[in-house]
Amino acid sequence: MLAEFKLPDLGEGLTESEIVSWQVAVGDTVELNQIIGEVETAKAVVELPSPYSGVVTAITHAPGTIVEVGEVIIAFDVADQGEVAAVRVPTLVGYGADPESSSAPVRRQRTTAALTPVPAEPAASGQGQVQADRPRSTPPVRKLAHDLGIDLEILRGSGERGIITRQDVLTFAGEATQGGTGAVGDTPSSIPVKAPEPGVREERTPIKGVRKFMAQAMVESAFTAPHVTEFLSVDVTAGMEFLEKLRSQKEFAGVKITPLTLAAKAVNLAIGRYPALNSHWDEARQEVVTFNYVNLGIAAATPRGLLVPNIKDAQDLGLRELAVALGELTETARSGKTPPADLAGGTFSITNIGVFGIDAGTPILNPGEAGILALGAVRRTPWEYEGQVALRQVMTLSLSFDHRLVDGEQGSRFLADIGAIMSDPAMALVLR
Repeated sequence: MLAEFKLPDLGEGLTESEIVSWQVAVGDTVELNQIIGEVETAKAVVELPSPYSGVVTAITHAPGTIVEVGEVIIAFDVADQGEVAAVRVPTLVGYGADPESSSAPVRRQRTTAALTPVPAEPAASGQGQVQADRPRSTPPVRKLAHDLGIDLEILRGSGERGIITRQDVLTFAGEATQGGTGAVGDTPSSIPVKAPEPGVREERTPIKGVRKFMAQAMVESAFTAPHVTEFLSVDVTAGMEFLEKLRSQKEFAGVKITPLTLAAKAVNLAIGRYPALNSHWDEARQEVVTFNYVNLGIAAATPRGLLVPNIKDAQDLGLRELAVALGELTETARSGKTPPADLAGGTFSITNIGVFGIDAGTPILNPGEAGILALGAVRRTPWEYEGQVALRQVMTLSLSFDHRLVDGEQGSRFLADIGAIMSDPAMALVLR
């Protein structure tokens, strides 16, 4: 019996998604909850588990197609009507794949399709070998290669089971940089700038997916919340020495400790003293919502655009736990697999512009949040120290806040608390 799978409601009020890739093809046998493809919403790339066990009879939309929620995207031939009736098709992607199901689709010869199929990307073999018709890689890596004009067919993957990694592409292009993608701003971004085609005077790029959502969100934020930005330059020499000491401790072995880690802890402590910075203006109900938890957003520069995934209940995490959480967030953002749940529900954000050599800026609030902190570059600067001028490590902090929720005194004291901890981490004991 024919069973059709319609694009599910991905939540967050999103009505459409782009088909990124198919991991199965017409004629493949699939298992329940096996990953069959990936779609990109305005916020994230999401894997699609199969709601049925059966044989793929049609794939109705090719990669790169924008599909409305509710449209049929794939069809299956299932065993019987009872199986179809027993399967609940979820309305939210992320309902979970069977962790024990690791079998790859088995090719079967079929000539009948109930729907008009379109050419789909072939699935990888169960042994993880690279098929001759298409090299294995992830959607972000394929996009990077496309932007750089590199044919993946000529690359040999260095990743597990021969998968082509981002570094493989960058190395081939001669554009590899230290520190990876800079997904959360700890290292400079290696997102490439596409060179113009010879003889082409202008180019047009469709605005869709994450970039479209980001533009809409920033316009909404800029024109609905009265922004105020304050700046504070602080001597962070002691803070940098503190981080260096932590790196030598066995408890922090293998954990990346950066100024962003210290800033994240400082924000959590300062919010405890000034909760107005962790609130939301509910226009519909004419209420101020103050959160008793901190979902700490970290602005992430990724190949798909700016994302702000957040660390849930960051207020409960110690410095080491925060560092681990930031590392996991980085890796997830780099892989392009940040789930929608990690992009929703943020209460305060940090953006690290210092990795780009920028000293200060006026960050725009993430919609629905009362504040955002920008970390500037740490520079050796002539500074007054113990009555003399000395070269010290100096950083500028920039705080933007919603003046409907936060007055000047609250914002100033909040920023001063963060500056005090960045300057002397021992102040964290006093400000608790």
